[in-house]
Amino acid sequence: MNVTPYGFGSAPIGNLFTALSDEEAAAAIDAAWDAGIRYFDTAPHYGLGLSERRIGAALRDRPREDYVVSTKVGRLLEPSSAGGRDDQGFDVPATHRRVWDFSRDGVRRSLEESLERLGLDSVDIALMHDPDAHYKEALSEAYPALAELRAQGVVKAIGAGMNQTRMLGDLVRETDIDVVLLAGRYSLLDRSGEEELLPLCLDRGVSVFVGGVFNSGLLATHDPAGTYDYAPAPAELLERARAMARVCERHGVTLPQAALAFPLRHPAVASVVVGMRSAAEVEQNMALTDLSVPDDLWPDLLSV
Repeated sequence: MNVTPYGFGSAPIGNLFTALSDEEAAAAIDAAWDAGIRYFDTAPHYGLGLSERRIGAALRDRPREDYVVSTKVGRLLEPSSAGGRDDQGFDVPATHRRVWDFSRDGVRRSLEESLERLGLDSVDIALMHDPDAHYKEALSEAYPALAELRAQGVVKAIGAGMNQTRMLGDLVRETDIDVVLLAGRYSLLDRSGEEELLPLCLDRGVSVFVGGVFNSGLLATHDPAGTYDYAPAPAELLERARAMARVCERHGVTLPQAALAFPLRHPAVASVVVGMRSAAEVEQNMALTDLSVPDDLWPDLLSV
């Protein structure tokens, strides 16, 4: 199973922060396909299943052997009559509530329901999603359930997706997972992933997918502003990002171009997963990945 160097992160098409039409979401996925992306990451959490439904609809007529899909387990979606809108960042009706469940039965049920929403017979990669407060259950129940499904050929690879390095490192040491999805901890502004986790994964033969390379927005433009890890950017990080932009400029590179290129320099990293909400965003980001980055940029940039 091969993944493309850049993957499509589908939280935005689950109506993260603001709503999209089905047509806009489909156009973003089509643009990703046209740009050569063949790895698509989703989760039940993203828009209470909306992201999975949109990914499945957009890929339904594509040859199944031509793309890789990952989804996640750990949050079951239970019907809710509370009404109103979702309270976890997605602009969707609160028709369901999320229930943490890393049990064996929860894993199997989660995957079955994801397949139904995706309209697929199988997913390629199944990831434990944010087991931060549920590590014991994830280790003792979710992981064995996923390993069993892998042995049965139901999924090809298993792993975990988190925005911290310590627990992912523990999972790499204590289990036989194939992949970790590390969000926000291996970027130009936060390189903590390279201290222990990435060398450990390289040693154990575990592939690393990197998400959050823009740190939720601060590195997404050449004139840094806005949010860092979904909160207002602290002044010191904002100034550091602006200093990085000045270094990039001296080398004829933009800051988002460098942010997209940086993770793939590490031999443990197999793919960079970029959250994109429109065809225009896809085209803009993928155009940046086509541009060369001079080798002499990195010593100057990484010293900032």
